[in-house]
Parts: sequence; structure tokens; C-alpha cells
Amino acid sequence: MPDAPTVAAAPAAPSALRRMTGSSLFWPVVALVALLLVDSLAIPGFLAMRVQDGHLYGILIDILKNGTPTALIALGMTLVIATRGIDLSVGATVAIAGSVACTWIAGADDPTSSSTAVVAIVAALALSLVLGMWNGMLVALFGIQPIIATLVLMTAGRGLAMLITDGQIITVANPLFAQLGGGFLLGLPVSVVLAAVVFVGVALVTRRTALGMLVESVGVNPVASRLAGVRSRGIVWTVYVFVALCAGLAGLMISSNVTAADANNAGLWIELDAILAVVIGGTLLTGGRYSISGTLVGALILQTLTTTVYTAGIRPEVTLVFKAVVIIAVCLLQSPKVRTLLRRRRTGARTAPPSAPAAPPPASRTDVSRQAAQPPAPTTVSPR
Repeated sequence: MPDAPTVAAAPAAPSALRRMTGSSLFWPVVALVALLLVDSLAIPGFLAMRVQDGHLYGILIDILKNGTPTALIALGMTLVIATRGIDLSVGATVAIAGSVACTWIAGADDPTSSSTAVVAIVAALALSLVLGMWNGMLVALFGIQPIIATLVLMTAGRGLAMLITDGQIITVANPLFAQLGGGFLLGLPVSVVLAAVVFVGVALVTRRTALGMLVESVGVNPVASRLAGVRSRGIVWTVYVFVALCAGLAGLMISSNVTAADANNAGLWIELDAILAVVIGGTLLTGGRYSISGTLVGALILQTLTTTVYTAGIRPEVTLVFKAVVIIAVCLLQSPKVRTLLRRRRTGARTAPPSAPAAPPPASRTDVSRQAAQPPAPTTVSPR
């Protein structure tokens, strides 16, 4: 009786561990947890928190508070990069927003009134919106490369901030304005609460509506999106306006935290930290799919590195090198090629290679001479 045909077994489903490690968010979270564990072992009281007057204090709270401006700008930068763009002018926008707010408060008739602070904040955010519209117009309407279009405002914007402050550090003493960067709400810093509200709002708008899919489609193929009826220019313009608003809000937090506007140093190189946070979070610079949660984790990694260097007593000059090493390691672990190479090496180490078949013994000289002496076999020709 013939044997029944055997059915090939279906390939095994990928394990949960493989799916987890394949996520773009896995390695950034691992890096953040590893940093916190190392800090808790090396720095006494790193994870300790205390409650004083109903407010939370501690190094972890400082990380959240100091990392809020970078996280906000990185949030807007995530959407910009998702559309194949980039914004190098956010640092200048930070300086301009803080300069406008502090200059308005310092020159008001009543610098300590709440209405003065509200007008100053609205004026700073309105000017940030105009700057974002300028960048969006250059990129979306005139088709200028984003890195060139935003480089114009990056170089000229800080000079504009210096003109607003007349090259001086403007100090203010407004209680309401000071609450924006140094106050507390629900036991947490006001800046952290505001940033959390913005993150949640953007996540709901982009993931619960079609806006997120449209942003990704513009980044994947803007021509195909336009031919499909997507208003790609309007979307590109919107994301540049949004990142400028995020930068303006971050500038208000920075100036409020120190109750002063330093046009020369406020937001200096913060655009690079924002881009790094986006890349660490798993968003590709080529556009397309993005990760808001990954951007938040990337910003926390950068601020944790900075806080670690300062708390451990390491020289500030080493901060950039230390951050570069950790960032390179995280990016390498995220690289598909590196992960494939590591997976192959791990699989090869577990599975031993099959043994090679034994080679036949070499023929002796006598056998070779006998074979050469034998006459060739006669060939027979068949008759036609």
C-alpha cells in the first residue's frame, strides 16, 4: 500500500521575543532603562523622590522638567521629518520667543501684572506662528530644499533675537510668567504637564484621525499623494507651523525657568538634540512612518545622559562625546543590517555546521600507470 503523502509543516510563527526586539521602540526603551539602572547604582539617591509642600522633587523630576523643551521641539520635528523635511531654525525660534516675551514684560507699565504676562506669551507664540508660516511657504510653495529654507532663519533668526534684546540679557520678575517654567501643577512642574497635554493631543489627532496617515503618505511619496488627491502642500505647511509653535512654547519655558532672555545662548543647538531624539525614537530621516512615543523616549535618553554627566561630576567637555557614544550604540542596535548580522551569528553559534564527507583516498602511482597503459575501449558504429 503506498505511503500517504506527507504535508509540509507550516513555518513556525515568530516568537514574542523576536517581535519585541524587532520593534523600533524596543532598543531605545532598553537603553533608557539601562541608563537609569546604572545611574541608580553609581549615584546615591538618583531614583529618590520627596514631597515638599505638595510638590514632587528629585533627579527624575529634574530630568522630566529639563527635557521638556527638547521633547516639545522633537515632537514637532517628528512630523516634519515624516514629510521628508527638516527644520534647523527651531533654536532661533526659541531665542526669538523668549526675547519677545521678556522684552514686552520688561517694557510694560506694570511688569508684574498677569495681563502683561498673558499678552507677552500670546505675542511670542504669534510671532513663532509667523516664522513657521515663512518656513512652510519656502518649502511647500516655492519648493526650496527644507535644509536650505530653514537654514536662512537659523542664521538670521538669532540675529533678530539679538536686535530685539539690544544684545542684552533681559531679566523679568513676573509671577505668572515664572510659573510657566518654574511652577507646579498637580504636584508636577507646569512645563511637564503642558508637554504631556500636547503629546497626548497630537497622538490622538494623528492616530485617531486620517491626518497621521496623510502625513506618512506625503513622506513616502509626495507625488503619488498629490495625484491621489492629498493636499500635500497644505500638510507640509501645517507641520512647519506646528514645529515653530512647539519651539516658541519651548522658548517661553526656557526663559521662564531662568526669568530672563539670553538671545545668544537660549536654544543653542537644540535643533540637533531634537533631530537626535527623533532618530533615536525610530523615525527615519527619509520620511514616512514615525513614532511619537519613540521620540519621547529619545528625548528622555538625551536628557538622562546630560543629567548623568553633570550629577556624576564628569567634566562638561566630555558630555558631547559621552552622548555620541551612547547614541551611536542605540542607532546601531536599531539598524536592520546590524540586527540581521547579530541574529545570523547567534543562530550560527547555536547550530553546529554539518560534518564534511570524507575525501576518497588518493590514487597510487601504480594505479595511475595501469590506467594509462590500458588501451581505449573500441567504439562500435551502428549500420545505417
